Amino acid sequence: MDRSALADFLRRRREALQPRDVGLPTGARRRAPGLRREEVAALAAMSADYYTRLEQRRGPQPSEQMLASLARALRLTTDERDYLFRVAGHTPPAAVSAAAHVAPALLRVLDRLDDTPALILSNLGEPLVQNRMADALFGDASHHTGLARSEAYRWFTDPSARSRYPEEDHDRHSRTQVANLRAAYGSMGPRSRAGELVRALRKASTEFAELWERHEVARRFEDHKTLIHPELGPIELDCQVLFTEDQSQALLVLTAPPHTEAHEKLRLLSVLGHQHFPIPGETSFP
Repeated sequence: MDRSALADFLRRRREALQPRDVGLPTGARRRAPGLRREEVAALAAMSADYYTRLEQRRGPQPSEQMLASLARALRLTTDERDYLFRVAGHTPPAAVSAAAHVAPALLRVLDRLDDTPALILSNLGEPLVQNRMADALFGDASHHTGLARSEAYRWFTDPSARSRYPEEDHDRHSRTQVANLRAAYGSMGPRSRAGELVRALRKASTEFAELWERHEVARRFEDHKTLIHPELGPIELDCQVLFTEDQSQALLVLTAPPHTEAHEKLRLLSVLGHQHFPIPGETSFP
């Protein structure tokens, strides 16, 4: 671990960012350029004291998970993320697992979306980051670990994961999940995490095994969907998707036409989200 290089790199990247670059209000005039240390710490979900010690060359060696959070908070490119890992004494993530590093271009768009649900998914259906409106609509997905981070795995193994969709849409959504996973499997290969997910699901779910044999392949999301919120009931939303160039990540933006019942429900959802209203049940993503 090169403490000096790590500290200098973190400071330089922090000073190069402005609040508007990460979706924060500018606020009062600032004495120093860039983000404050506590702002970076909040974005990376760590304590301000821990981050400060890293910049002061006296912190402990960060874990790989902590470095990944810092790379996302500082909007690092892939090359910059790899450099961060190396100076911190870790091997950069392999290409097959690097999809967990959120594409900076998608993050810049997400940072500007505050009044409607939006989230970024990996090609395995894993939520990488979501805004406060998506938290309010779907719940906090950060507690999921292992294969359960993928919506496809939860969809076929946990009945409660289907509670966000009307029953008449379940069959279509099942086919969509399998077609998306088939596309990821084709690009990542049988020895990848996609292959691990497929093998686990074929053993765990007869429905998945039957759909897998159809060999349907597509990166698809419904343009219009109905989601069921446990307090607000059904909400009809339009879904727009923006992919990275290699299609390894997707930004989903959910909106409702003005002056509709769904639009009013989203406004109410925004209030519930600010109040951290509890949402029971498992998380499920589009």
